Amino acid sequence: MAKLLYSATCSLDGFIAGPGGDMQWLNRLEGGNAAADELVPRIGALLVGANTHGGDDPNRGTDAEGAFAGQWHGPEFVVTHHPGTDRPPHLFYLDDLPRAIAAAREAAGERYVNVLGADVARQCIELGELDEILMLVAPVLLGDGVPMFRRSGGAEVRLEPLSATVEPSATNLWFGLNRPAGAPASE
Repeated sequence: MAKLLYSATCSLDGFIAGPGGDMQWLNRLEGGNAAADELVPRIGALLVGANTHGGDDPNRGTDAEGAFAGQWHGPEFVVTHHPGTDRPPHLFYLDDLPRAIAAAREAAGERYVNVLGADVARQCIELGELDEILMLVAPVLLGDGVPMFRRSGGAEVRLEPLSATVEPSATNLWFGLNRPAGAPASE
């Protein structure tokens, strides 16, 4: 069954988007990232938050527009109570996160469901559904913006380091989620 992976590029101070959801800072990163490139074919579906889906694409209007700089194409499940009017065949709007997770897992098959958006990732963690986190930590301090993770009450989430690699554009930190015995997990 597909695993849920939250992956994003974040600044060293932990922001995945700048103030107002600005993603243009990603265009200023120099160098490639082999780990990110290797991940793309391992993704079978996207599970996307409403803010991310409707937000800033640093490549809008270019050949690189879309997920993973236009390198990825496939089913995208957007969690929202306000579905958009755009209805390409690969785009699905769902207002229930557990249903969206189930649909994305089914569509992904044996590949990853890549979670995009800090809030939907937080909700997946709270449901016990998130399996792994990959943060591409860029060498920049944004100072403000959308944090890669925020949980009310500051409750701790234990992670198991899986790998760490250094690329020209980021340090890639890959973690598994530690779950208490009996907690839900994907296999």
